[in-house]
Amino acid sequence: MAVKKKFPYRSAVVACNGGCRAAEGETGCKDGCIGCGACVNKCKFGAISINEYGVAEVDEEKCIACGACTKVCPQGVIHIHECANYIVVKCSNKKKGAEAKKQCEVSCIGCGICEKTCTAGAIKVSDNCAVIDESVCLSCGMCIVKCPRHVIHDLRGIFT
Repeated sequence: MAVKKKFPYRSAVVACNGGCRAAEGETGCKDGCIGCGACVNKCKFGAISINEYGVAEVDEEKCIACGACTKVCPQGVIHIHECANYIVVKCSNKKKGAEAKKQCEVSCIGCGICEKTCTAGAIKVSDNCAVIDESVCLSCGMCIVKCPRHVIHDLRGIFT
């Protein structure tokens, strides 16, 4: 059983939506979750499962942020997230624009709209993918509202 956490707490997050699962063969994303299950097998708390899209998904209530899953992920798409900030980017695709769109129906295309929208300066586009500096983010949700590809998510479910 997981340890009860104090606020703010940490949890693992998978930076992949699974939209690339819609694309078959070589057109699929090479940067996202491959659904291998290594993280599921490594997690001693039963906090990770493979969802209907074939992508690892973390149950925040069970996760104690031990980091075991981050170490075994062959794609490097799992990271430990400070849950005082509920805004996350659910994509790891490094391709730009049209190529990213071909690979995944919900991939970041590196357009920079989120970066321009963020009044706190918490979002930067790096390697054609949005990255949030959790220590600066205000969790206002403007990036979620403006993202044309719906790549940025609110873990609370408020901005859906």
